[in-house]
Amino acid sequence: MPSMTTPQASSLTFTPAQLGTQILIGWSGRQPDADQDTAFLLAYSLGDGQDGPVVGREAMRAALERAGLHVGGSIQDAAESPGIQAKLLVQAGQAVLTLPHLSAQYPAPAEWLAAAQAQGQVYGMFATAPWPEAVPGQPVSEDRLRAFAADEEVVRTAAHCLLPVRSLG
Repeated sequence: MPSMTTPQASSLTFTPAQLGTQILIGWSGRQPDADQDTAFLLAYSLGDGQDGPVVGREAMRAALERAGLHVGGSIQDAAESPGIQAKLLVQAGQAVLTLPHLSAQYPAPAEWLAAAQAQGQVYGMFATAPWPEAVPGQPVSEDRLRAFAADEEVVRTAAHCLLPVRSLG
């Protein structure tokens, strides 16, 4: 029987090509019962991996679990969980998210940066469900973003993590 205090490596395997194109998008807003805005980051795949979106979903799950993130569980706090391999650097108007399988930049607007700095953390949602309609270079409306990020299946099958804001200097 494994020890409850020893993290277990994921036995699931995947290749980076199965993950497909990975995207990072952000927004900020007021949550119910909050007195200030929260900065959010959503990481997702287009579902265009070499073996298709179904295999891509499982590959993303494996990649997230290897990074110490729990898919389908409660919100984790990376500041309190040293096993989480997700890091967020906010510098010069950019948010840079790094995981073992992903390094992505988000050119953050002033209101997002202000919320991230004020809270000292960002709410990260790592979707296993692909979102093929939200492609780079094409605008995503607030309604489309809300529909995807609030979809019950997307939320239930994602990893959720509070990421401390780090900066250089």
